[in-house]
Amino acid sequence: MTADLPFSSDGDDLFAQLFRLFQSSGPVNWNLARELTKNLAGDREPIEPALAEEYLELAHVAELRIQATTMLPAPSPGDLNPTDRATWAVENQQTFRILVEPLADKISGGFGSIPGMESLGQMGAALQPLGPALLGMQAGTMVGFMAHRALGQFDTGIPSVDHDHPYLIVPNVEAFSFDAGVDPRQVRLWAALHEMVFQHLMEIEWLKGHFVSVVDAFYDTVEFDLTDLMGQLGALEDPDQIRNMLGEDGMSTPALLKGTSDPDRLAAIQSVASFVEGFGDYLVRKIGADLMPDLDQIESANARRRSEPDQAEQYLQQVVGLELNRHRAADAATFCVEVEQRWGTDALDRVWEQADHLPTLHELTDPIGWAARVLMDTFEL
Repeated sequence: MTADLPFSSDGDDLFAQLFRLFQSSGPVNWNLARELTKNLAGDREPIEPALAEEYLELAHVAELRIQATTMLPAPSPGDLNPTDRATWAVENQQTFRILVEPLADKISGGFGSIPGMESLGQMGAALQPLGPALLGMQAGTMVGFMAHRALGQFDTGIPSVDHDHPYLIVPNVEAFSFDAGVDPRQVRLWAALHEMVFQHLMEIEWLKGHFVSVVDAFYDTVEFDLTDLMGQLGALEDPDQIRNMLGEDGMSTPALLKGTSDPDRLAAIQSVASFVEGFGDYLVRKIGADLMPDLDQIESANARRRSEPDQAEQYLQQVVGLELNRHRAADAATFCVEVEQRWGTDALDRVWEQADHLPTLHELTDPIGWAARVLMDTFEL
């Protein structure tokens, strides 16, 4: 799926159009991001009132079940938002800015260090705002792609730390039910349980801050060499070539912007994201299995989805090497079950006491090793 950018067919005015489109008052061109997101997410699709009401009722059931089963902190009051792709995309445009904004200084510094930048003339002037534009394209394309795949905030792969409203993207949930061949009423309840569990987890006092810190630590290691990018753009003398790159086929940020990063810092992101998803799987099964006879089938279909990275995940991986490996959520869910069976629910609750108690990526498949590190002072191993 690509987005058409608003260029006219008048080649003489192309550079002026580029200049206007790329203008930004900050490190990220959020205006460009919004335009791309709207284009990719599509038109608004009103949700049938009776269906929206069913989702709201299921969210209420989910919340009662969660409160009766776990001591997780309660989220701020607020009803579930059963919505369409376009509305979700618009309202979540900057929710994932922690994946974009840390790159601004690196890219602007990279442009400033390129020899011969000033020699590009009119092209050079048009490219001065290219850094914020590239980040706007990354942000807009990523959220636009997410809008067609994610079921709710719980299903984006990256915890949404800048939005505290529960959502379910109704067309995506309904499509998932159809593709899985499962009773849609059960899938709706399963999705509502997941979304409300996620909202509870995001109320844990230190969790959002910890996730931001591991993302920042990873992005500190990202480096860009923009020399090749300038070579590609500086060699384009024919406006039609520029239009083909930026217009008809949409600008491909991965093709223009590729960085290197530290895989050791990546593991910290993967462990947190996988455990949040896997704990959700564990808790949804624990509190809702009796209401969903087809839960095994639903979970199998969801595992297949996670094993096939969507376009937003591929986008992050190609640009900065941020590979999520969402299939590791299954290891995290198994970890939760084994810890509870061996040492009880109180032992598993220790995970949420502080950031150091989260299992590492290796410990997701080594609960005994985790227990030796975290539980020695309290539980008999």
